Amino acid sequence: MTRVLLPFPSQCELAKAMSPLLAARTGRLDWRHFPDGESLVAVEEDLGGVDVAIVASLHNPDELALPLRFAAATAREFGARSVGLIAPYLAYMRQDRRFNPGEAVSAPLFARFLEESFDWLVTADPHLHRNPELSQLYRIPVRRVATAPLVADWIRNNLPNAVLIGPDVESEQWVADIASRAAVPYQVLAKTRHGDRDVEVSLPSLDAVLDRTPVVIDDIVSSGRTLIETVGHLKRLGLPPAVCIVIHPVFAGQAYAQLLAAGAARVVSTDSIPHPSNIIPIASLLASASAELFGGAPSSEDHRPGAGCFATTRNRQKGKTP
Repeated sequence: MTRVLLPFPSQCELAKAMSPLLAARTGRLDWRHFPDGESLVAVEEDLGGVDVAIVASLHNPDELALPLRFAAATAREFGARSVGLIAPYLAYMRQDRRFNPGEAVSAPLFARFLEESFDWLVTADPHLHRNPELSQLYRIPVRRVATAPLVADWIRNNLPNAVLIGPDVESEQWVADIASRAAVPYQVLAKTRHGDRDVEVSLPSLDAVLDRTPVVIDDIVSSGRTLIETVGHLKRLGLPPAVCIVIHPVFAGQAYAQLLAAGAARVVSTDSIPHPSNIIPIASLLASASAELFGGAPSSEDHRPGAGCFATTRNRQKGKTP
């Protein structure tokens, strides 16, 4: 095989799903920690002349940044012809300009960081707001996939009487597209953010939600405050419990439990980040986009079962062999 997927631990299942779609095998990427927190990354050595794609969702980017670089550099040391990155969730898209004096503009800085290690990048629904295209931020070949068709299919098959609700103006690009594909109405609320965990949203129009199942959609949920506030408003209006659909389920801290406690009937997400709410798989989208960049078209004999996923995150003591 000329294509090898090297997944970080939490992306093993995603890599296995993509493997047959890309006619690639799943190779070994082992990630461990020393007691002082330093990372030890190991990849298989049988990479001479192959094209490698590292699979890593970047919802913990500071923790993953150095291991990513170590893995890419080591794959090249072992002869990889090219090294790409399949990042279902791409971090550091928020700070794309300087909002306050002295702040680092981290979006382009992180882009430069990744460009130093990878030849290409594939991601799903990056948070593009002031940058309309990912290619305006990254100087390596990039592909972004839209999950809207898959989300719309799930809504059409499971919630045909839905009304979609976007909790803020930034969510409208996803909500409008999904509503159109699912053939259901939608509305977008106004949001006022007073702090990281203090968010106020406007009340929806009752005429748009009566006799329908409210479905709140957002692209990224971290603290969960926006969705919690929205679900609370809908509950106070006497509407049926809302279903929440999340593209990237970051869910920091107790956000997921708090959202359910606020009255959400169900939380559904894509598997861009592994989480108990994962219902909508996106391996096919990522594989299709990656195939364009992943070392050209494979031959028919390359389509065979992968070698398996051996990644671990167990700690070990310095001075001990793996």
